[in-house]
Amino acid sequence: MELDKALDLIAEVPDFPEPGVLFRDLSPLFADAAGFKAVTDALAATVGPDVDLLAGVEARGFLLAAAVGYSRGLGVALIRKPGKLPRVAGRVDYALEYGTATVELPEGIVEPGQRVAVLDDVLATGGTVAATCKLLEDVKAQVTGVSVVMELAGLGGRSVLEGRQVEALRVC
Repeated sequence: MELDKALDLIAEVPDFPEPGVLFRDLSPLFADAAGFKAVTDALAATVGPDVDLLAGVEARGFLLAAAVGYSRGLGVALIRKPGKLPRVAGRVDYALEYGTATVELPEGIVEPGQRVAVLDDVLATGGTVAATCKLLEDVKAQVTGVSVVMELAGLGGRSVLEGRQVEALRVC
């Protein structure tokens, strides 16, 4: 399947999770084998050859990072919401477009000096990805870049990630 057709499978859900927010639902894309393959291949192409590990952000980033990791022969560090990990290397609180949230890094998964690419579904305000980058850098990993399926340019997330290489398959 052509990448643009695959990205067209993403559904827009108004007023979720609260009024005024237009949620991008990747569920139809994940359910379409050809579409998921097209997006996985395109994301895999954004990850440089010097990467040691991928970081997938809960929850859709897990699916994307796992698929790209399999495709590229790379492991995946799962960046989690609080309360999901038995051992935590670090945690970062951050702002969302509709509230606040926290992410945590599992202890003993990312080694100092590892080169890590961050994968997520949507770049909105940039808070989630910036928090993920901070978690990784706090354990002395090197963030090589950020790859997302969709960037919501009007929310300014790229500016929060200034100085970082950011790849988006579609910018809205």
